Amino acid sequence: MKINLKGILSFLLILLSWFIGSFLFKYNPEFYENLTLPSFSLPGYLISYIWIIIYILITISIYTTTKKENIFKNKDYFYVLLTNYLANQSFPLVFFYLMSPFLGFVMTTIVFISSIYLFVETYKINKKGSYFLIPYIIYNLYAFILSLAVYIMNF
Repeated sequence: MKINLKGILSFLLILLSWFIGSFLFKYNPEFYENLTLPSFSLPGYLISYIWIIIYILITISIYTTTKKENIFKNKDYFYVLLTNYLANQSFPLVFFYLMSPFLGFVMTTIVFISSIYLFVETYKINKKGSYFLIPYIIYNLYAFILSLAVYIMNF
């Protein structure tokens, strides 16, 4: 059995890139716990585990999609992925570091909308790869509703 070291390294590089925002701007439990939260909010530790799973699924989607097509040549896919990635990575900065529920809501909205577009663009290239994004969209819908509720309840 041949081990594809280049493939493993590519996968790990993609996966690690999704954790950059979390590494740079840590979860602030004091800020989060001091907010008025809706009854449907999940505990912070559970949210962290959910994001780990989602980042793995996103990585599988991106990795399998790049096996089918050069994403730098497909401008629609590339720009949607870039928009989604930057908004996703900006959330910890604006919500936990700047402590802004409003900007957190704005970033969550961008992530939610761009995750839908990411699914559509991925589906055009790699149907099976797009299915890995469905939990991301579902969780982003939850995050959108939660973020809106947190903003309304606190300001």
